[in-house]
Amino acid sequence: MEDSTNSTTITDKHQEIAHEIPNTIRVFTNGRVERLRGTDIVPPSLPPHSVVSSKDITLDSENNITARLFLPPERQGSRGHKLPILLYIHGGAFCVNSPFNAAYHNYLTALVSQANVVAISIKYRLAPEHPLPAAYEDSWVALQWLASHRKNNGPEPWLNEHADFQRVFLAGDSAGANIVHNIVMMAGHPDLDLSMDILGACLIHPYFWGSTSIGSEAVEPGQKELVDRLWPFICPSKPENDSPWINPMAEDAPSLAWLGCRRVLVCIAEKDVLKDRGRLYYDSLGRSGWTGVVEIEETQGKGHVFHIYDLECNDAKELIKSIAEFFNRDAPPSI
Repeated sequence: MEDSTNSTTITDKHQEIAHEIPNTIRVFTNGRVERLRGTDIVPPSLPPHSVVSSKDITLDSENNITARLFLPPERQGSRGHKLPILLYIHGGAFCVNSPFNAAYHNYLTALVSQANVVAISIKYRLAPEHPLPAAYEDSWVALQWLASHRKNNGPEPWLNEHADFQRVFLAGDSAGANIVHNIVMMAGHPDLDLSMDILGACLIHPYFWGSTSIGSEAVEPGQKELVDRLWPFICPSKPENDSPWINPMAEDAPSLAWLGCRRVLVCIAEKDVLKDRGRLYYDSLGRSGWTGVVEIEETQGKGHVFHIYDLECNDAKELIKSIAEFFNRDAPPSI
């Protein structure tokens, strides 16, 4: 049973904490789950309260896969002009956050306004109640649902009317970037027919890891210990930190040449313990034989997913601008 409340009940005072990720989640010995952040919910918004319109939709009622859809304002002279479509996957260690909390709602609103894209931000099932691969499975269902609109006959009119399915992008931060990599690998598999091409993928501060320290990981033992403990908690079926799901550069991982898109942007941050894994991913993808184009951008002086929680700082604005430019590169001129 999933419980997203922040208060500890009287019963819990007599229970021990079985597992804890600081400032993120606690699991008690009686099975109760206490999420310490990302549980707030803000409503979708429409003009005049927001320049970006948003609404909540259900993609799969059986598994309760829902999403928040974002539509930018119509630009002058752009009537009838189709927009890039973005499938966004939120972060939060696979166990907290949703598209409906204030931080992600505000971030997607800012990104959609800057990039002028139609975006769908999905809510996948969270660990530990739903350990991996649940998040991968839900995200793949969302991608298939999106592909059902390719010929303008899907269930969502905003996509049928406004989305350009020649310009499909996936993006995510932290755990969400990990999910993006894994489902884009699925999209490139010859036995899985998505029936839709993916133009690009943006991996922002991606959560990749491994059993052997690289770069700055070796000099940050406290953070390394925390990340080492996280993966077995959210993925007990494949608890090794060299599982291809968490370490796509592992020796026995599938070749990155299978990646099913044409462009990739990897964003890293100087003070993020995961930065060297992101840089290794960039290097490895470039050497893999994959025929696309990969880019990397590093934000100096900032930590992990800083932009989600400090949208007004100049570095966050610059990062959002770079991501928006990635989505709109080589876009056709406005009509």
